[in-house]
Amino acid sequence: MSEPRILILGAGPAGAATAIGLRRLGYAVDIVGDWRRFDAVEGVSQRVLEGLRHAGLSRALEQAAVPARRRVHWNGVSQQLNQECLLDRQLFDRALRDDLRDAGVEVIEGRVREVDSDAHGHRVRLDTGEVLLAEFLVEARGRQAPLASNRLRGPESVSLLNLWQGAPGEPFSAVESLQDGWAWMARLADGRCYWQVSLDVSSSRVPAKPQLPEYCAQRRRQSALVAELFGADAWQPATVHARSSTAILAGECSGDNWLRVGDAAMAVDPLSGNGIFQSLSSALQAPAVINTLLRRPEQRALARRFHQARIEQLFLRFARIGRDFYAQEQDKVAQPFWAQRQAWPDQQPIHVPSDFRQLQVVQRPVVRDAFIEPAEVVVSPDQPLGVWHLQGVPLAPLVHGLQTGQGLDELLRGRSATEQSMLRGWLAAQGYPG
Repeated sequence: MSEPRILILGAGPAGAATAIGLRRLGYAVDIVGDWRRFDAVEGVSQRVLEGLRHAGLSRALEQAAVPARRRVHWNGVSQQLNQECLLDRQLFDRALRDDLRDAGVEVIEGRVREVDSDAHGHRVRLDTGEVLLAEFLVEARGRQAPLASNRLRGPESVSLLNLWQGAPGEPFSAVESLQDGWAWMARLADGRCYWQVSLDVSSSRVPAKPQLPEYCAQRRRQSALVAELFGADAWQPATVHARSSTAILAGECSGDNWLRVGDAAMAVDPLSGNGIFQSLSSALQAPAVINTLLRRPEQRALARRFHQARIEQLFLRFARIGRDFYAQEQDKVAQPFWAQRQAWPDQQPIHVPSDFRQLQVVQRPVVRDAFIEPAEVVVSPDQPLGVWHLQGVPLAPLVHGLQTGQGLDELLRGRSATEQSMLRGWLAAQGYPG
């Protein structure tokens, strides 16, 4: 039996992480990438750096470690918070391609024009006229990917990114709440300046494209924070790019011969500050899911349920993070922009108080040895997908034993002092009274 051809559409973080993960499993992988059409910068956290390291994206990681001081002006309070890392997306995207080539992934430059798929495979036509055939397709084109009719959308949002060249200086970033939205801004050491405002599509009065530069310039002039941070550079002419920033869950995220990852599966509100992290989170599980779909047909339904459940849970988690950050802005709660976003997607808290009595031992799909397999896990209101093990120690036997009357000392007998301390700490965090 010949090896299936796997084709990934999109060479961003999610596509690259999936490709490298598949190469580690021995698959031949091709990836189609189209260069970003405008300059951009993003602020990323330390866990994004850890995600890049875990995904094997070492060259990309080198481009993501530019620390910058960070300001937050929210709910009438101005704070100087910890640093965040500024990521130059042009350099980052080039580094992703270098990582892919180092891993033996063929990078095909081009823009996807048409995709025809059926149960037997996929036919992809590029803007160059080239036609690519594949047995398995990974959709990783982010917000450019076509969406299913049953998708879930948050409040419709648009973000206007302003870019201009200023004088070199110390890197910084800042976020500021506005009456009808919020703005994120940053400067790189070489003087490149960025200011992005996110607004509600229905309630804002965003003009047509030709008027956007002047519209944004007027809004920048209204901000004391912009004037303070950028100085005279704040009034330089800027190039403006408009793009959707609506939170979207794609709907069905897999089939027997295809899979969605990253923003093509779920795109979060940028206020959550976790765009690249969530892309990597969904992509790191993808190789095991694909491996199961291709090598163990009898487990396809299980693998698809695993992928879908984690995409949906990840989406809701980040949506609630954004909701709670919006909810901190009490001065503007009556404004349409804020009222919608403080109530979406629901009122369920991000974390539920621990209660050992609510723990259940159930069977759920897990990643084991690069396949999706069933296993006994511990489910709680705060961990609905279940926790399988803690640093390699299965938790289900421990919880089941305690629930059936066995003593904790008996259950821990034979384990190292380090493991015993770790398991006792976990139980205490779950509200275990012993």
